[in-house]
Amino acid sequence: MKIKNRLWKDGKKCCLTFSFDDGRKHDYRLVDIFNKNGMKGTFNLNSGFMRDNGNHVMTKDVATLYTGHEVAVHSHTHPTLTELPSTIIIEEIMRDKQLLEQWWGHTVRGMAYPNGPFDQRIANLCRDCGMNYARTGASTSKFRLPEDFMFFHPTCNEFTEPDTLMKLWEDFVNIPVFRLNMPLFYMYGHSYNFEDWNMWDKIETFCKNAGGHPDVWYATNIEVFDYVRAQRMVDYAIDKNMAYNPSAISVWIDVDGKPIELKPGENKF
Repeated sequence: MKIKNRLWKDGKKCCLTFSFDDGRKHDYRLVDIFNKNGMKGTFNLNSGFMRDNGNHVMTKDVATLYTGHEVAVHSHTHPTLTELPSTIIIEEIMRDKQLLEQWWGHTVRGMAYPNGPFDQRIANLCRDCGMNYARTGASTSKFRLPEDFMFFHPTCNEFTEPDTLMKLWEDFVNIPVFRLNMPLFYMYGHSYNFEDWNMWDKIETFCKNAGGHPDVWYATNIEVFDYVRAQRMVDYAIDKNMAYNPSAISVWIDVDGKPIELKPGENKF
């Protein structure tokens, strides 16, 4: 009996997640598309702009609209953080976190860097403000997990050409487990670009094609973070015949080609 690979939740081979910024009114349509196709997304909101003025998601709708998804920080007023002193960065993050938690009704634990720029100083400040992860705008066209979730790089964005997008997806779902454990497909962007650039068909088609796949777990960014953290805590025996899960959630591992659940506090085999 040998433990071979780590698996996603429920023994799935792959994981798909989304991240969309700014909280514009077009999130209503995007969330509807996600819900119809079993997708899960993370929505990074700027609380300083959400004044129920018709251009953004109404604050009274945050809790209901994003049910089953994740609300995350994008700073209070969307400045470029690398241009600011540390005190203002902290204020931008904490004010956004505070208001989003009030509207959403859950603890907000993740974020996306506004305007893209980031560095180690910014990452350290964000972590000190309670952020468990921070998404960058640096697309990789790859499916690897980050070593440090404060530099959470996506696979692609909403402007990826349809043919390229579907090629990425086919490559992703056909990756052999022995080549890459726990591959992650991560798309990010802005919902208003689907409207501005007449691209709604692209995201609708992608979600229809990607939805309901038996080997894919559909998760929010924070669910990805929590699960990967738990997987990285597992202790394995030298002979690969035992594993101990010290975390508070179940993880799944491949044992002799079969997915096995390792429950919290369980030492198996």
